[in-house]
Amino acid sequence: MKSRTTKDEIIESADQLFYKKGFEKTSFADIANEVNISRGNFYHHFKSKDEILSAVIEYRLEKTEEMLESWQLKGKNPIERIQSFVHILIVNLTKIKLYGCPVGSLTTELNKLEHSSRGEANQIFSLFRDWLKSQFVELGFRNNADKYAMHVLARSQGIATLANAYQDEAFVNYEVKLLLDWIKNLRDENRRLRCS
Repeated sequence: MKSRTTKDEIIESADQLFYKKGFEKTSFADIANEVNISRGNFYHHFKSKDEILSAVIEYRLEKTEEMLESWQLKGKNPIERIQSFVHILIVNLTKIKLYGCPVGSLTTELNKLEHSSRGEANQIFSLFRDWLKSQFVELGFRNNADKYAMHVLARSQGIATLANAYQDEAFVNYEVKLLLDWIKNLRDENRRLRCS
């Protein structure tokens, strides 16, 4: 395992600050203070905020890929793997209640700003979409796999947005249960159709 460099620390701190404060409201000084480095040292690694944003998006893409690979290895079947995706709403509930979804909040902000990196940020959603689609294909829903993947993705984003708005843990638990039940019912219905 490679040791963390100052550049790594800058990226990780910027990632957290962009999530908690937003991209636009986070300054160079905020990030430099978080890492405890001088402005000169900071500029040695990144010349502009857009460079940091690109590095943060790349970092998030890598972390997302690692998470998806982990779910792929740990899940015995597509249902378990999709459940892992849905359960991140529960696992990350404290942060979601405070700051919303890290992917959703960044893509929304960049779209509002009409920022040139919004397409890069959307790639994180595309990773989730493609991965969920592959799970539905494996479940036997080749024709509707993308539609179902988008449904799960949209539903999870809606739950995260309302969790942040209402701070209601019971709501999140209820909605997560409904989403998991929908997935199980879909699988059971598919099994019945194949047996008839």
